[in-house]
Amino acid sequence: MDQAPGNPETPATAGGTPGCYRHPDRPTGITCTRCERPICPECMVSASVGFQCPECVRGGSGTGHTARDTRPRTIAGGAVTQNPNLVTKILIGINAAVWLAVLAAGDRLVGELDLIGRAHTAGTFELVGVAEGQWYRLLTAMFLHQQVMHIAFNMLSLWWLGPPLEAALGRVRFLALYLLSGLGGSALSYLLAAQNQPSLGASGAVFGLLGATAVLMRRMNYDMRPVLILLALNLVFTFTWANIAWQAHIGGLVVGAAVAYGMVHAPREHRALIQRVTCAVALLAIVAVVWIRTLQLTG
Repeated sequence: MDQAPGNPETPATAGGTPGCYRHPDRPTGITCTRCERPICPECMVSASVGFQCPECVRGGSGTGHTARDTRPRTIAGGAVTQNPNLVTKILIGINAAVWLAVLAAGDRLVGELDLIGRAHTAGTFELVGVAEGQWYRLLTAMFLHQQVMHIAFNMLSLWWLGPPLEAALGRVRFLALYLLSGLGGSALSYLLAAQNQPSLGASGAVFGLLGATAVLMRRMNYDMRPVLILLALNLVFTFTWANIAWQAHIGGLVVGAAVAYGMVHAPREHRALIQRVTCAVALLAIVAVVWIRTLQLTG
């Protein structure tokens, strides 16, 4: 079998380029500066000169740090991954799965999962809603859709906004941003909408991603006009179209922008701490809003 020049232990890929010694199916032109084994971006560890492989680093012949400690990081400190849109795909898959479940089960499932403050069910007159202890509705409503156009618009927006943010923030931070934005939208809708007004959809989370995109573009000194025009158009639709829960849109936008600001502007030396505090403060604010509204409805 033909082998890669300069390294008889590492086979070449179909194109003749050496494959990473740990991932042979990944062609790479980078080699470890010490052992000269080919290494892909996932395996390379920055050194004072060039890159080194994880084995040389662990053996004490490299920088003294593990590959995990020295792997490339995003602007927010997240790990750079080979598939920067994995979480986005999973979120779209969950939304699609819930929508298919709604198609199969009908209005009964919608009535069990949508966001509603406090109301009597039709027929049984049983009290249901967040104020009755059904806190899960704040979360489940974020993944719930009925109309084809509703889920189509939200998922297209998620697919457009999600991958760049996920690549910039990292998977964990992006997921935290999405969930907090959605919960922020649910909380403001719970606070300001009529107690018997149901609402559902991922729009609050999507607006949070839109706000986060604006914050990220400002941080990167990119041209802000496209995202500001898009935001303005969405706000016009929010307040002019019928049957739109504007409270969820505004709540998601505010929380998303605030969380993203804390993530991308945190100083490197205290980045992890500030990001955790930012997310914790956002969550506490959401809990406080829900608690206040619950007291209003049950007091």
